[in-house]
Amino acid sequence: MEPTFADPKAPLLEGRGIVVTGASRGLGKAIAEACLSAGADLCLAARDGVLLEQVRASLASRARSGQTVLAVAADVSRPDDVERLVRCAREGLPRLTGLVNNAGVSGPAGPLEETGWDAWVRTIEVNLLGTVLCCRSVVPRFRESRYGKIVNLSGGGATAPMPRRTAYAASKAAVVRFTESLAVDAAADGVDVNAVAPGALNTRMLDEILAAGSSRVGEADHARAVRQKAEGGASPERAADLCVFLLSALSDGLSGRLISAVWDPWESLSGRREALGGSDVFTLRRITPRDRGLDWG
Repeated sequence: MEPTFADPKAPLLEGRGIVVTGASRGLGKAIAEACLSAGADLCLAARDGVLLEQVRASLASRARSGQTVLAVAADVSRPDDVERLVRCAREGLPRLTGLVNNAGVSGPAGPLEETGWDAWVRTIEVNLLGTVLCCRSVVPRFRESRYGKIVNLSGGGATAPMPRRTAYAASKAAVVRFTESLAVDAAADGVDVNAVAPGALNTRMLDEILAAGSSRVGEADHARAVRQKAEGGASPERAADLCVFLLSALSDGLSGRLISAVWDPWESLSGRREALGGSDVFTLRRITPRDRGLDWG
């Protein structure tokens, strides 16, 4: 019987090689752990080589017989680093089938005119261009094999305004539109490309928002961050499970979507691919007056 996601012990990623960026901590680490549990071979990336090696060693100690766990210290905003990462994955993993673009930064907080330009640009370089560079490097390999899975991490910045965090919001919205566009471009070659909104997580990014203070991020957002810190935030394991689903055969043909780990019924999407294929569900779109029942001519 075909394994389903309802069975957490099912080796949904057995025989699949997955690259996970930003894997040294937080959500990236949770994704790597979930992929390992699902049977994947892994190539992990992060800028902090020391911390990354600790994560690699920990995962390798829990790996099943025959599972491979590699690590490459890399900055996804640097083309040479990305090429080195993907080359290591191609040569070191039995079969490269998936990429998770999780590496990201929270960016500067404050009014646009008061934020440092270099920090603003750096946010775009890591969150958007880093995602594009990694995709650009793996897509030719996936096209050759006529199969591949790409998961790009997005977030609230893609679906709602984020005042005083304009760089982060712009980068994440751009990631979603890039995801949708690449999905169409690569569909004929069997490559699925999706974006994940993981929910409000208690990670290093939240700590940076709290450290910035209400004068930089705004009183409402700072108060929301304080509440989130106290209440625990969304589950990173839930987002990691969604990534496993999107990297597995259960999601074959599901592409070009922004899916919320917290709010969307993603476990049931295997049976809804045909309906999704002809709809704009889980996509970014422009809302017109007619959509809201307004006759403005």
